[in-house]
Amino acid sequence: MHRARKRFGQNFLQDQGIIYSIVSLIQPSADMHVIEIGPGLGALTRPLLSNLDQLDLLEIDRDLVTYWNEQNLSGLKVIEGDALKFDFSEWAQDRKNRKGLCKVVGNLPYNISSPLLFHLVSAAQMIDEQVFMLQAEVVERMVAKAGSSDYSRLSVMLQARYDMEQVLEVPPEAFDPQPKVNSAVVRMIPRDDFDLSNIQWSALEQVVAAAFAQRRKMLRTNLQAFADRLRLTEVELKARAQDISVDRYIEWAKVIAA
Repeated sequence: MHRARKRFGQNFLQDQGIIYSIVSLIQPSADMHVIEIGPGLGALTRPLLSNLDQLDLLEIDRDLVTYWNEQNLSGLKVIEGDALKFDFSEWAQDRKNRKGLCKVVGNLPYNISSPLLFHLVSAAQMIDEQVFMLQAEVVERMVAKAGSSDYSRLSVMLQARYDMEQVLEVPPEAFDPQPKVNSAVVRMIPRDDFDLSNIQWSALEQVVAAAFAQRRKMLRTNLQAFADRLRLTEVELKARAQDISVDRYIEWAKVIAA
């Protein structure tokens, strides 16, 4: 029996009702292309595979890689690797040559969730949907709206690229071992109207990082380096980073990039 490893952030989902709800959200079908990050002992893997022609697993734990390879399940491909270094664009490009949607799913390790979400942004143009279980606090920040205390750099950057929705709350009792925090499931669909070039995206990263560098200070201070180009209104100069909408940050990024 595999024991959960703290260094990999392993907490294995075991609540059948939650498992059924997540699989229903993913809506697996025979021609769909799915990669599951961190399958663990297969709470999602087995029900997903029963509805798919092929399922790819991305796992860093060598013992679990061995475990899944030994299962000899038809349609299952096991990829040993670090999700933070994996090329999701290449994975999706290979599958886009065939019919069917591309989805990335998983119960993400809490210790790498934010870096992994940013890593996946580079593959968003190739991915149709992402469905993840994350720490509830992280999901709340992801979907927070301007003006909220949860609204952050993570909110702006991810909402600039995705339409996101928290779809399920998951208590600690749903896992073994039980985490000390609540979890939630988020659905992420790349925005159809996304039109930022690489240079503009880089500018967005810069202006958002500067704006949120000191949350309690006004933008008059935080965005001083961009003041000449942005020509902030008096209201904006007195505002704080959390008061500015995602669309306004995108407008600023385009000005800076130009």
